[in-house]
Amino acid sequence: MTSETPREVLTWSLFGTAVRDLATAIAADGYRPEVLLGIARGGLPLAAGLAYALDVKETGTINVEFYTGVDTRLEEPVVLAPSVDLTELRGRRVLVVDDVADTGRTLGVVVAMCREAGADPRSVVVYRKPTTRLAPEYSWKDTDRWIDFPWSAQGPVPGLSAPAS
Repeated sequence: MTSETPREVLTWSLFGTAVRDLATAIAADGYRPEVLLGIARGGLPLAAGLAYALDVKETGTINVEFYTGVDTRLEEPVVLAPSVDLTELRGRRVLVVDDVADTGRTLGVVVAMCREAGADPRSVVVYRKPTTRLAPEYSWKDTDRWIDFPWSAQGPVPGLSAPAS
């Protein structure tokens, strides 16, 4: 992908609009999640915003690696440590939160894990792509472009060394 390739650009201001619009749609639907489960890393800003907008205090994170770069990904999504204790979700309404449903495979893995744990999951994203296999119940906008999110558009700061193992 070149710099001339059209991109979807989400600003912090538009992100605030997206959070409010999504929370309004979820509330209007009558869905009242008991727990928000943000998929790290991209889903964490949306999970935080929705937690406040929907007045949900119980939040958790789950770390899933799938993308390794622009348009490059692993064969299958991989759940990384640390992770939420899924047994605590049994019988609960859980809103699974991510930034984008591109293939839907990351969402699919987490939603399936929640169901297997006995939870009642629904999912929400800022962007839904036409290529997704799992259509989230809630999304703010459809796009087929690569997305520049305000929290990741610039990449890591220069000078970072590799973590010690």
